[in-house]
Amino acid sequence: MTRFAFAISMVTICSFTAFGQRGQERGGGKEQVGHGYIPSHGPAKAQPNRPEPPHVAGHPEAPHVHTNGQWVGHNSGPGDARYHLAQPWAHGRFTGGFGRSHVWRLAGGGPSRFWFNGFYFDVAAADLALCDGWLWGSDQIVIYEDPDHIGWYLCYNVRLGTYVHVEYLG
Repeated sequence: MTRFAFAISMVTICSFTAFGQRGQERGGGKEQVGHGYIPSHGPAKAQPNRPEPPHVAGHPEAPHVHTNGQWVGHNSGPGDARYHLAQPWAHGRFTGGFGRSHVWRLAGGGPSRFWFNGFYFDVAAADLALCDGWLWGSDQIVIYEDPDHIGWYLCYNVRLGTYVHVEYLG
């Protein structure tokens, strides 16, 4: 009987350990990034003096969005010279729709000129290194308005959970 009780105890302990680790594999809650999560809205206006959360192991180095809707890396504010455009919206404004109800599939190109559904964009020079892992012919993306940088939009990669600043080209 003692062996049986010991075996049941070990199975129970192993089950709890495995169950606890399952949540960690998925990112353990609010720190999870990507994997199909789509934010319900874009970031709030930046508060430049607000510190960014510390980097968490396993997170992308690029700006990203946690599954709790927290936009990480969007805190430079409207004075950031990297995102100044001499002629904002020189090619018009994007009218295809914003947010989670408008998911687009990239149809080709690269960071200097990519497209989907007849809309063309380019990635901000300051963000070129942030989209190295993007699949320009197949990734799903969502466009959000940038509340801080006039003339720019935020292009969110659903697979990776990262985003970059993009300019609409028509």
